[in-house]
Amino acid sequence: MTTIDTAAAACTVLSPGDDGWDEARATFNLLDDQRPELIALPRDAGQVVEAVALARRAGLRVAAQGTGHGASSRDTLAGAMLVNTSRMTEVEIDHAERRVRVGAAARWQHVAPMLSELGLAGLHGSSLDVGIAGYSMGGGIGWLTRRHGLQANAVRAIELVTAEGEPVRADADHHADLFWALRGGGGNFGIVTAIEFEVVSLPELAAGSFFFPIERASEVLRTWTRLLPSFPEELTTWVSLIHFPPTPDVPDVVRGQSFAIVMAAHLGRESEARRLLRPLEALAPVMDTLGPQEPIALGTLAMDPESPLPYRSTTALVDELPDEAADAIAGLGGAGGALAMLQVRHIGGAFGRRPEGAGARATLPGEILVFALGVPMDAESDAAVSRGLDGLDAVLEPLAVGEYPNLVEHPVDASRFFDEATWARLRDVKSTWDPADLVRGNHHVPAAATAG
Repeated sequence: MTTIDTAAAACTVLSPGDDGWDEARATFNLLDDQRPELIALPRDAGQVVEAVALARRAGLRVAAQGTGHGASSRDTLAGAMLVNTSRMTEVEIDHAERRVRVGAAARWQHVAPMLSELGLAGLHGSSLDVGIAGYSMGGGIGWLTRRHGLQANAVRAIELVTAEGEPVRADADHHADLFWALRGGGGNFGIVTAIEFEVVSLPELAAGSFFFPIERASEVLRTWTRLLPSFPEELTTWVSLIHFPPTPDVPDVVRGQSFAIVMAAHLGRESEARRLLRPLEALAPVMDTLGPQEPIALGTLAMDPESPLPYRSTTALVDELPDEAADAIAGLGGAGGALAMLQVRHIGGAFGRRPEGAGARATLPGEILVFALGVPMDAESDAAVSRGLDGLDAVLEPLAVGEYPNLVEHPVDASRFFDEATWARLRDVKSTWDPADLVRGNHHVPAAATAG
């Protein structure tokens, strides 16, 4: 282990074996086993500056972690200091300007309830437990994206500490190259301390779900797929095949059962949403929760797990889902399958439009995003989950047109997420701001002078 004198440090710095070490290195995916050399726990930007200086003196790389989501996509932390920003959760809301500024580790759950009371919403994803900064720098997709675009394009400023240990604010008028790279290139260019973004007004929202027995998954998927071309950008729908565990934290009405669930969020009246969804409603769901909602309802609509768990996952973006693929997906996510959740999301709309002044992740290809996960509890279930994910990959590979980086939760060559020009520009920005490759983001962007 690299040893340094941390006795005088105002920023808390932990070494292996110290009280709080395991808690500080923990992640949302319990299969991750991060083993950095040191962990810094700063409370503010000044202490991040101090942590980076400590790492530089010790010859360590630095990697940031706010909430522990997405850590599976990062390579080894050997020879690195983990800068755990989980204490930096401040929130400032400017109602009049519809702008929010949050600390590096603020989660959507720290912001969404207050916004909802004001009739506002951020472009958050399916879970409010996710950290805003990492989500935004990877793109950021959710229930409002078909109409309002990626969360990365709603970001108006990012504050960070550079590899040289300097605090910087990057926006459209200051360090524009860095601002561009941070919005899609992830946390490869410094340790983010705060992020500022715009939110949207939601004067009217209808949201809810149609629950069907899991045995009808193929019928539901086929019907849903045929409807997609008729849906306006104001309507976002997903089909989720979910096997709810028989645990006390799961509501009685679904505990231990499996469903094919059509989830919908419509920026308008319930009557209009029902008109658009009529062919699915005609399939006679066993439960129907669609109705007028406050914006905060979008944070729990997907029913994603909220507590850390062990899981493996896969994902792909596709242009279409032919009947045979829908049937195969229904089989893999159906009764007796090893995949706890298989999600098929309608994207398109603003996903494919490049707004003026967009960052490195301006758009996503495809009309449909597929994401699945399994929860291995022992060697036997781990093998079954791997077979299920491999089977889904085999179905999707001939159809795939890309991937969404935030959902690729294993180390890969990050160049696969970008076209050649964008990748080259990201590496040039890395060379300018971190030529020695001190900072390691979850999907690594190397400096232009570095091989790979």
